[in-house]
Amino acid sequence: MDLRKLKKLIDLVEQSGIAELEITEGEEKVRISRSGAMSAVPATMNAQAAAAAAGAVTVQRTAAGAEASGAAETAAAIPAGHVVTAPMVGTFYRASAPGAKPFVEVGQTVAAGEALCIIEAMKLLNEIEADQAGTIKAILVENGQPVEYGQPLFVIG
Repeated sequence: MDLRKLKKLIDLVEQSGIAELEITEGEEKVRISRSGAMSAVPATMNAQAAAAAAGAVTVQRTAAGAEASGAAETAAAIPAGHVVTAPMVGTFYRASAPGAKPFVEVGQTVAAGEALCIIEAMKLLNEIEADQAGTIKAILVENGQPVEYGQPLFVIG
């Protein structure tokens, strides 16, 4: 894969807010991920040449190592308590409308079944409810950010 094309892909991932991009062209395969430090996984490209072209991006030969380090960083950042995860892929919203009061704040007590946020998926707004009562210890996603299935959203203590 052309080094200029790789750099453009890295810039695209940085600017767009997507979590991961994987492209296969013939026998070449590139995977760029935003979990912590970005990583690119080329199948046939020289690692030193790719690292030089990508600047700050680290190049790894296996995707499993990148995913394991990202999972370890995520687990360390989440406080103890019950974690509410995203039931779908979409865009996370803390309030029902722009400028409206957020559904919950850190330190607020919630009951089981109370609305915590909205995830927009394919132009449908899906209200996400607390699956247990408690106090919101942490909100792990910023308003308007894309979320993936199973991604931690809230910690309830």
